[in-house]
Amino acid sequence: MAEHVIIGAGSIGTNVARLLVKRGESVRIVTRSGSGPAHPLIERVAADASDPSRVTELSRGAKVIYHCANPPSYTSWERLLPPLQTAVITAAKANDTVLALTGSLYAYGRQPGGRMNERTPMAATGRKGRLRKRMWEQALTAGIRTVEVRGSDYIGKDANGIYSLLIEPALEKGRAAWITGHLDMPHTFTFNGDMAQALITLAQDERAWGRAWHVPSPPAVTIRELARRYAIATGRPPVKLIQMPRFAMRTAGLVVPIAREMAEMDYQWYAPFHMDATETADTFGLTATDLDTAIRDQVGAISGEHADGGPRPNM
Repeated sequence: MAEHVIIGAGSIGTNVARLLVKRGESVRIVTRSGSGPAHPLIERVAADASDPSRVTELSRGAKVIYHCANPPSYTSWERLLPPLQTAVITAAKANDTVLALTGSLYAYGRQPGGRMNERTPMAATGRKGRLRKRMWEQALTAGIRTVEVRGSDYIGKDANGIYSLLIEPALEKGRAAWITGHLDMPHTFTFNGDMAQALITLAQDERAWGRAWHVPSPPAVTIRELARRYAIATGRPPVKLIQMPRFAMRTAGLVVPIAREMAEMDYQWYAPFHMDATETADTFGLTATDLDTAIRDQVGAISGEHADGGPRPNM
């Protein structure tokens, strides 16, 4: 019987597992393929996480269910996310288990000055933002102990974001990176290790239950500055950045579904985007990992370096 059940083995689920087993706690990771980090305290189970009865069975006796799964493509959100949410809520209710949800800032929508804190109302008008809002409201009204932890765009080892998709290939090939966003707008980035730590901390503190919190994150930086720091961390020459015209993605969206989905969220990249986590930090004593440390964690993955400067565990 596992003390903690993690749905999903992406960068957040893997980081949650790593932190839990470091504390000597047993973990069960549920994915469709049975993937996940290898460790004596981790049991990897292949199962359909959108099946409420199966998730209920797998989480029996657990202290916490961590919902860390996310479909790989925007185009599948409306089809895949609601069944996953229903399954984990059903399991949490049946087993009287705390449900910790990995959230985002999408539910807020566009905010004045691009500033969001833990008390910002959910005012999204786009489809993905409204979906995130509905899912959180579903958990809140389910009669369970639950918390949603919200972060901004991830950086850190195995994070799928601006570095892995755009900056890293350009650095490795010595070519320019085409960026779908304003190069000089401040944007908050969240270290995925900090997201994992916040999920664990808040799931086990009853003061956190019944509302959403933000992950303490480094001060916002521009894409230009972020790319400069990645170049320094890799020891490579700075990459040339080319700002793609905003209309290009929107025009492509007329015929390409993923471009259309990305264009819906582009307000995050063409205006300031600041996430404030002061209330979370003050209430729970959590702090943000330094931006350059998080960057080194991501680019040091090949050599096995970890954010704390020590060797990365073999998981």
